[in-house]
Amino acid sequence: MSHYIEVEKNIRIHVCDIGTGTPVIFLHGWPLSSRMFEAQFTLLSEQGFRCIGIDQRGFGKSHAPAFGYDYNRLADDVHAVIRYLKLEHAVLIGFSVGGAIAIRYMSRHGGYGIRKLALIGAAAPSFTKREHFPYGMTQEEADGKIAAMRRDRPRFLQSFESEFVAAKQGEGISASMSEWLHHLGLEAAEWATVRTFQSLRDEDLRPDLPSVAVPTVIFQGLLDKICPPAFSKALLAGIDGSTLVAFEHSGHGILYDEPARFNKELLDFLR
Repeated sequence: MSHYIEVEKNIRIHVCDIGTGTPVIFLHGWPLSSRMFEAQFTLLSEQGFRCIGIDQRGFGKSHAPAFGYDYNRLADDVHAVIRYLKLEHAVLIGFSVGGAIAIRYMSRHGGYGIRKLALIGAAAPSFTKREHFPYGMTQEEADGKIAAMRRDRPRFLQSFESEFVAAKQGEGISASMSEWLHHLGLEAAEWATVRTFQSLRDEDLRPDLPSVAVPTVIFQGLLDKICPPAFSKALLAGIDGSTLVAFEHSGHGILYDEPARFNKELLDFLR
């Protein structure tokens, strides 16, 4: 089942709604869509869970307005979906920038409707280096990536995908899977791709972390070159009672590098 939910006047968000049972809300990473989780939708819907996949504005099948890609607005979109679907006692799962949006949601909306949180390779608490946070890329490096995607977005996305997983093609992720992920990235609007990356560059979630007051698990690939392990340590220190699950053989795309273990750990957390 699919929904198109109006989150602002004339702006609709596409939501995939699969299965019945405890709702599990998925927030995808940049520059993909909720379809990145389709293997989890298949598995969890067989295990008695209702999977809610939200395409962020500008990505997947959602509308792509010119603006509205800051974390506050993206968190408000999630809130609108949860209210529209009348979701209660849900589990919120955020991958990469989706993890950042999930944290802002928990802070900005008081965790409305959420009883558990899973952060997967989260681009948080800050994607770029700043005072008292010497991790991630520099602001100048982020600017360079934005300039590169403006020049030739397909080529830039291919270079980004080369860092997405730890395993080389043929050892882990297949050429077909890599091509499929590239296609998902190209489905996004260029302006959404650029402006969401600008939010990654500019937003700082460190003040939001104490507001997370639900059981939280942090999944981190120890070979992650995009959101390095230092991010997860900062999240662990900042979110009271959170736990860390490390994946020794994974890069950023944990669910593709170690799919069997990832699915097992996720099911254990959900149960």
